[in-house]
Amino acid sequence: MSIFAAIVWRELRRAWSTGGLLMPIAFFLLVAILFPFAIGPDARLLARVGGGVIWAAALLAALLPVERLVTPDAESGVLDQFAVRGFSDAGVAAAKMVGHWLGFAPALLAATLVAAALLHLPAGALLPLLAGLAIGTPGLAALGIATAALVAGLRGAGALAGLVMLPFAVPLLIFGAGATGDQPGHSSCLRR
Repeated sequence: MSIFAAIVWRELRRAWSTGGLLMPIAFFLLVAILFPFAIGPDARLLARVGGGVIWAAALLAALLPVERLVTPDAESGVLDQFAVRGFSDAGVAAAKMVGHWLGFAPALLAATLVAAALLHLPAGALLPLLAGLAIGTPGLAALGIATAALVAGLRGAGALAGLVMLPFAVPLLIFGAGATGDQPGHSSCLRR
């Protein structure tokens, strides 16, 4: 097994065994459950903002495991061992990104079906939303790894990670939320 595959497998095991997968998906679904209570039961309004809500929830859910992505490996010397064995920092980052993405994106895409139903998204908007998330979540994983590397070892890294990552995630959020906005039967039925 190559070092790249070993790192990916290690990240997947860590996500599944330490509950690193459960918390982001639970958070994502809680946002989808609580949002209709916050703005009311108006199905048209929920359908209109649902894509943006799902993308914002996905972005915030991707922030939750940031502290466990790089800091434990930096503190235990695992990253130094990779460097000693000749594996580049870019290669480690790429493998961690793939492992992080595989650890949360498939479950997030499955949870999106539930969230879309809770937010009354029309059927025509579901496929573009899922496609946008499938395309955009690798970007969220890459931002998560980059942010984790920037804040590794700092006190209060979780709060700082949000401040660092959110400005860079705005283009992804705009892309993703915009992917569901112009669907036939979606925006036209919502205009008054």
